[in-house]
Amino acid sequence: MTSDKPIIIDCLQYCNWSREIFEEMKAGGVTAVHVTICYHEQFRETIQNMERWNRWFQEHGDLIVPGRSAGDVRRAHEDGKTAIIFGFQNCSPMEDDIGLVEILHQLGARFMQLSYNNQSLLATGCYEAEDPGITRFGKQAIREMNRVGMVIDMSHSAQRSTLEAIDLSERPIAITHANPAFWHTALRNKSDEVLKALGESGGMLGFSLYPFHLNGHSNCRLDDFCDMIARTADLMGLDNIGIGTDLVQGQPDSIVEWMRNGRWSLETDYGEGSKDNAGWPGPLAWFEGNRDFGNIAEGLKARGFTEPEVDNVMGLNWLRFFETSFGPQD
Repeated sequence: MTSDKPIIIDCLQYCNWSREIFEEMKAGGVTAVHVTICYHEQFRETIQNMERWNRWFQEHGDLIVPGRSAGDVRRAHEDGKTAIIFGFQNCSPMEDDIGLVEILHQLGARFMQLSYNNQSLLATGCYEAEDPGITRFGKQAIREMNRVGMVIDMSHSAQRSTLEAIDLSERPIAITHANPAFWHTALRNKSDEVLKALGESGGMLGFSLYPFHLNGHSNCRLDDFCDMIARTADLMGLDNIGIGTDLVQGQPDSIVEWMRNGRWSLETDYGEGSKDNAGWPGPLAWFEGNRDFGNIAEGLKARGFTEPEVDNVMGLNWLRFFETSFGPQD
């Protein structure tokens, strides 16, 4: 079966996975999703999460398939399925053993953040007051990730660390789920300096739909969001932008607390420092889940994007990035 539908790629989701959500992906025409396999888990716990995904691939093989290459994504599109790409929002699965980078890549991981909000062994997170940049270990990890074909993701990292990662990496990096700070000020949203450097290096930005990182939060308007995309395209290039919704479906409030607190804090971390952020924000009127990607495409067309430009933003830019990023370094 060959699909004539556009390729839609979402470069970040963390849902309470079920057949119902996989069916929503199919109904929404979603070709590939980068799914979070780890927030704070160590190596063995991450392997257990991968085991769970292997069972889902067996049980729901009519809907989802592993996505380890651009070819896997293309085949999923032809077959009307969704390719699932593994990624980590922290470097904890590699622990303090650089040899695990290659092992994790062999097991299917294709993205790894160097830090998740806090200081890690590799880099500084965006919630830290001071940012000393990429560590000695981090420089070695970047080199090894480049070698095997695991993408460096700096979505939750601080400014200096992000700029240094862009400069140190011999392959383009990604910020899979964040927005420009010029549009909405949030600790995770990125400065013009970072976005320009990312674009000039051939890296990718995935626009987030997590309401706390949107102008207007849950009341953000589709036309405002699409105007932001247009302004960002002018800043860093149309070929360097895509979607990374940061979509969470079906997760209880206890999960967001676990994301923020992990095992490092006995106190409740409210994210941006406000108790108003204690739980999940309300959904957007125009994007509640995987069925709604068409609304973004229509909004971009209304903003003046041509159909080929819309196709690039909705998926083809990510697909081209996968083609040159997921394999060993030449």
